Amino acid sequence: MEPRQGGPLHPRRELHRFLPVEGVRQGRDHHLGDPGHRLPLRRPRPPRVRAPRLPARRLVLLVLLLAHPGALPLRARGAAGDVPRGQGTPGRSRPGLGRRPGRPRAPPPLPAGARQGRAGARHLGGGAGDHRRRARAHHQGARPGPGGRLLADPGEKRKTSHAAGARFHSLIGAPMLSFYDWYADLPVASPQVFGDQTDVPESGDWWDAAYLMMWGSNVPVTRTPDAHWMAEARYRGQKVVTVSPDFADNTKFADEWMHPHPGTDGALALAMGHVILKEFFVEKETPFFTDYVRRYTDLPFLVSLRETEHGLVPGKFVTAADLGQDTENADWKTVLVDAATGEPVVPNGTLGHRWGKNETPEWNLDLGGTVPRLTLLPEGESAEIVLPRFEDDERADGRADGRADERGDGQADGQRGTVRRGVPVRRIGGKLVTTVFDLMLAQYGVAREGLPGQWPTGYEDASQPGTPGWQESLTSVPAAQAARVAREFAQTAEASRGRCMILMGAGTNHWFHSETIYRSFLALLTLTGCQGRNGGGWGHYVGQEKCRPVTGWATLAAASDWSRPPRQMIGAAWFYLHTGQWRYDTLPAEALASPLAEGAFEGMSGADCLAASARMGWMPSYPTFDRNPLELGEGADPVADAVRALEEGTLGFAGEDPDDPRNWPRVLNVWRANLLGSSSKGNEYFLKHLLGTHSNLPDDGPRCAPRDVTYREEDVEGKLDLLMSMDFRMTSTTLLSDVVLPAATWYEKHDLSSTDMHPFLHAFTPAVDPPWQARSDFDAFRGLAERFGELAATHLGVRRDLVATALQHDTPGGEMAQPGGVALDWSKGECEPVPGRTMYDLKVVERDYGAVGEKFTALGPLVDRLGVTTKAITFDVAEEVAHLGEKNGLVRGGAGNGRPRLDTARRACEAILALSGTSNGRLATQGFETLEKKVGTHMAHLAAEAEGKRISFADTQARPVPVITSPEWSGSESGGRRYTAFTVNTEHLKPWHTLTGRQHFFIDHDWLHEVGESLPVYKPPLNMHTLYGEPELGVVDQKSVAVRYLTPHNKWAIHSQYQDNLYMMTLGRGGQTVWMSPQDAEAIGVADNDWIEAVNRNGVVTARAIVSHKMPPGTVYMNHAQERTVGVPKTAKTGRRGGIHNSLTRVMLKPTHLIGGYAQLTWAFNYLGPTGNQRDEVTVIRRRDQKVEF
Repeated sequence: MEPRQGGPLHPRRELHRFLPVEGVRQGRDHHLGDPGHRLPLRRPRPPRVRAPRLPARRLVLLVLLLAHPGALPLRARGAAGDVPRGQGTPGRSRPGLGRRPGRPRAPPPLPAGARQGRAGARHLGGGAGDHRRRARAHHQGARPGPGGRLLADPGEKRKTSHAAGARFHSLIGAPMLSFYDWYADLPVASPQVFGDQTDVPESGDWWDAAYLMMWGSNVPVTRTPDAHWMAEARYRGQKVVTVSPDFADNTKFADEWMHPHPGTDGALALAMGHVILKEFFVEKETPFFTDYVRRYTDLPFLVSLRETEHGLVPGKFVTAADLGQDTENADWKTVLVDAATGEPVVPNGTLGHRWGKNETPEWNLDLGGTVPRLTLLPEGESAEIVLPRFEDDERADGRADGRADERGDGQADGQRGTVRRGVPVRRIGGKLVTTVFDLMLAQYGVAREGLPGQWPTGYEDASQPGTPGWQESLTSVPAAQAARVAREFAQTAEASRGRCMILMGAGTNHWFHSETIYRSFLALLTLTGCQGRNGGGWGHYVGQEKCRPVTGWATLAAASDWSRPPRQMIGAAWFYLHTGQWRYDTLPAEALASPLAEGAFEGMSGADCLAASARMGWMPSYPTFDRNPLELGEGADPVADAVRALEEGTLGFAGEDPDDPRNWPRVLNVWRANLLGSSSKGNEYFLKHLLGTHSNLPDDGPRCAPRDVTYREEDVEGKLDLLMSMDFRMTSTTLLSDVVLPAATWYEKHDLSSTDMHPFLHAFTPAVDPPWQARSDFDAFRGLAERFGELAATHLGVRRDLVATALQHDTPGGEMAQPGGVALDWSKGECEPVPGRTMYDLKVVERDYGAVGEKFTALGPLVDRLGVTTKAITFDVAEEVAHLGEKNGLVRGGAGNGRPRLDTARRACEAILALSGTSNGRLATQGFETLEKKVGTHMAHLAAEAEGKRISFADTQARPVPVITSPEWSGSESGGRRYTAFTVNTEHLKPWHTLTGRQHFFIDHDWLHEVGESLPVYKPPLNMHTLYGEPELGVVDQKSVAVRYLTPHNKWAIHSQYQDNLYMMTLGRGGQTVWMSPQDAEAIGVADNDWIEAVNRNGVVTARAIVSHKMPPGTVYMNHAQERTVGVPKTAKTGRRGGIHNSLTRVMLKPTHLIGGYAQLTWAFNYLGPTGNQRDEVTVIRRRDQKVEF
């Protein structure tokens, strides 16, 4: 090949072919650089490359592919693929990079590799103008570590590799996409119940459990290095119970196996709760349990009852304001009844106490002489309340037909109806009230003498929600088994004082209604006093999300040492809008409503709920406005100007018209991720709408009819101008990228790692240098930042950026923004638009774009002036800054003059360790001393043993180093103790970060009432036949069967890494596979290893069938992250290459995941947000022609 000679190439107007260029470390760009810096056609091999032979398919060149009128001169050998890029989109101001009309197909796919990280997007806006909108998002994902072990989500596990890219994007004002929620790894129930993002026991604490349930968590497969704790603890007498619909690998380790139908786990858990409440609270009092729930849960707190057309329903928590008390934050201080006096009291520890200016510490769980009353019986009067029910008509074979009967109206995800049950009540402050405990007994169907209503006659009564017999009709788990396991669980918890544990995972967390399932699990643990106990509590293991040195990592990643606040975005919503999936989402929000709903969702679609959440300041949205935020920041008073323009309608939210070219994302950066081969829920929508390439997405089908969001009839295909990825192997993502930067592997760079499975910090030290032009993530982004600064100095200069942030968790303004959880939309005239209260908080940030590179490599001055903050605890790090200056050296000249150097990954690691309490004993002790002043109990001793300890990067290189107990997390490792969550709460009386300061069973936000989820409740999987027209589950005809389609992780791969390994493929089926039951296979004439085709409204997959007795009828598995780069034939349906596992899935947003601005329901990065759930899907399986074409 003969590339073009001469000066810089224009990325749009000058065509060139295939040009290897030097890595970004030198800061050169082949089409933006100085003409005098022309790159030679051939470069000698860099002298530091030690390995003369490289692994097959190792990516060591930076490759740029641009449009060319003829065929590309190079083609991958042995490649077979059908991965062309699409046409330019009509009406665009300029054609997208690499997507011009007539562009030939990109090189066909090569065998793909690791799911290396996460993705990011830069929004350049639309239309011609001097200053196009700029923004960028990053998304991150799990990545394998040494020995093939799954380490944590790289953003939190490979600290500097993630932080480097995040820091670059944050410095230029680009939005970072969250990832934990996008993967559906985030358990939304955790912030709802605890006010905390996932905090769980280390695996060593499994050893202490007396009773262990693995519920939707296949530990031997997904936590292989840690599974020995579970196996070994059985020799101590630990009982192990496995709950899974299939005969999973962990079942052989279990003493007992419970096998509910997929997605019905919540019904089983509710029935177990029914047994525990009846036998251990009502029929007899268990002192250990009642003492625990009085102090550590919201069960004694009062809730008002509200009269509606249906009857009395639960309303809001009773507060000090309802009692007429004129105290600080009275709307945020909840009330209970003192058993000794019978009078209502406001106990310590509520949200109002947390953010109050008290002379004496009141934010604690010290009850003093108060004994909270759990029930208003026997003195109280009785009243009948109305509660919703959502059961589906599921038969013994696991099918669901969604037909209505006398109990309901047959809505989308089950039969809706009501049940009437009595509770004891009394009048306080003019309101009719009861306790959360009394509501729970009614919800779970536990009868008490003298109360009216519809109550079950016994455990076998299947007609009333909550009983073991009722759950058997839904799950197929025998009623007697459910009752016995519940009884054993509670008896063991009583005898061991809370040493019962439930390990839960993707099998139960990836459903649309996942938080209802999890809340029913957490109820079992909380009722039995297991949370905050070693050997007890919840163990959520989906991803390994725990970044133990979180404060230092977050500071560098968000570049909050230079500017605040950062711009961040919820990943699932970003992909939902910009891949066009909202256009196909025909699920109306009101179809999810309770039969007791009051019409809050009338006429609203998922996109409408997302837009409403943005208007009210609940969830971040980016692009935020339909105008450039740099232009909005130019006025004398940008905040007032923006509010006024929103009121007048001259400024709009981008999310209200996502297909307007002004609101398109233009650049997507993907690093440390295989987005298009692993995590792209709705993969065919990504290909068609985001990239503009060929897809297997059907053209027909119903479309969304939003109420508020603008729907444009013409489909948008190809929103992006540029897709850049960074990887060390060819993957589905790199094959579709315009620019590929060769990345270092984890054996070729410095970095830090931590996980929730153990309490150690690990170092990554390069065994060899990155080969040829490959660079570490840190070096690559450093080079980009430096070159960006050179170019931006004249193009952008110093600008003012109007940054809109959602109402923030762990801040008084965010958590106390909207009292009572009342959803008021200022755009509907229901309130005034007040920044930081009824809408986004708006701040002006000054950005010196010419200094981006200089700031990237220096620790900024804001850490000195403002400190660093985690969970509302601000650390004074002046001493640490001085220490870093001595250790790392100081910058000379430029914006970072005199500041500690961060110019290498190793120095960045030192900064992360120095600025985090878990790795710096001085900060840990300081943080506990700060917390002591607020709580009033002694905690500093937890870190005192390590007060003089400062973990350095060299320490972690020498050996794994145990972390230091720090207030950044809720547990303790002091004295070598095994870590478990919430021991600081239970042992030192620190409240949870919730409205009441306790663990919550009841949540009173308007939108949760609207969908009937204020209390734990069972909701079945979505009925895809009713919602989207998929066939009903079961045999469709003699050639096809409709089944529930699930995508668990692969035993022999870590995401997409190793799934194309030649040895494994030779030992396996040589390509993609789908597991199915013998019954389903026989019904459609499929034999083991036959080619089958799976089709639904989202796409099509062709794969080999694995017919196995482990699979239950009506369910198939296609293991996650089987790419389409090797051994995937063309489909009979479309004639194109078959899809990946996510070709049959699609993003569906749940409105209640969008709530914000209220107590624990406030947003923080990776803490709360809509999830990319995908397990409710249904697909049709048929045997295809066995003569396939590749």
